[in-house]
Amino acid sequence: MEVFRVKEGIHPVYKTAVVRCACGNTFETRSTMGDIHIEICSNCHPYYTGKQKLVDTAGRVEKYMKKYKLDSQKKVAKKEDKSE
Repeated sequence: MEVFRVKEGIHPVYKTAVVRCACGNTFETRSTMGDIHIEICSNCHPYYTGKQKLVDTAGRVEKYMKKYKLDSQKKVAKKEDKSE
């Protein structure tokens, strides 16, 4: 079996790095950059923690309807008439 070796001296050093989050969480990984500072991690990200806030889309829809002077009830009534 033939063993392939990488060229010497052209590859960056792949070393242990400490990742520090703004929330205070730290963990170790490997990187060519060294230590890494991040703003958000899996311990404080709303998606992973389950503290994700739901966007109030109902207010946005009402604002859109009011802006363009649309009546959502008229459209619902028209759809019901067509289905009968």
